[in-house]
Order: sequence, then structure tokens, then C-alpha cells
Amino acid sequence: MSELDNLLSQHCVEYASGTPALDAAAVAAYLGRVPGWRLEEGVLRRRLRFRDFMALITFTNRLAYLAEQEQHHPDYLVHGYRRLRLDFATHSIGGLSPNDFIMAAKVNRLLESEDAEESDR
Repeated sequence: MSELDNLLSQHCVEYASGTPALDAAAVAAYLGRVPGWRLEEGVLRRRLRFRDFMALITFTNRLAYLAEQEQHHPDYLVHGYRRLRLDFATHSIGGLSPNDFIMAAKVNRLLESEDAEESDR
């Protein structure tokens, strides 16, 4: 099983307050498995630009359904009517956990069928 398939086959779990966040080495290893995502301001972040507003909203609705299934929700910002910034972090532990990378991999899978491209802002 590839590293990507391994992430895609996993499901998010609840982490209790006080659980240690991933260390820098683990974060670096996970980042290599989720193209397009970056570590910024302590969160796992991806910036996207969609064809138009409705394409963005359609994607965010699909994302909302996935987040509910996994019980791990992103912070996101819609701006410029077709730009989306997605942030994942595990709030209960104040840092990154495997959940964030599981969701990043699943978001990447969702994006395979979307008309979106990387955005620099």
C-alpha cells in the first residue's frame, strides 16, 4: 500500500486535550505525502482558485460533508469570490495530528474532480 493510500484508508480519531502534537520530523514526513499543502502559521494550509463562485461553493459543500463524516473540520476563508484558503489543525491539542494529514489527503482526492488550481494568495 502506498503512503497516500495508507492516509486515504484511515479515519480521523478524537485526540484528548494534552495529547502531544506531531513533532517537526513527523510533520515533515507527512508533508511529503500531501502535495499542495504547506505548513504556515502552525497550520496545514492550502490555497486554491476555482473557475467561479459556484464551483467554489460546490466544492465547499462536498468538503463540509467529508468533514462531518470524519468529524474533523477545517477553518476556511473564501475571498475574491473564487479563492479558498483551507487550514487544518487539531484544536484540542493545539497543533498538528495525523488527522490533519488524513484530511489533506482526502481533500486532495476531492480536488481530482474539481476545476481548481493552486493560488498564491
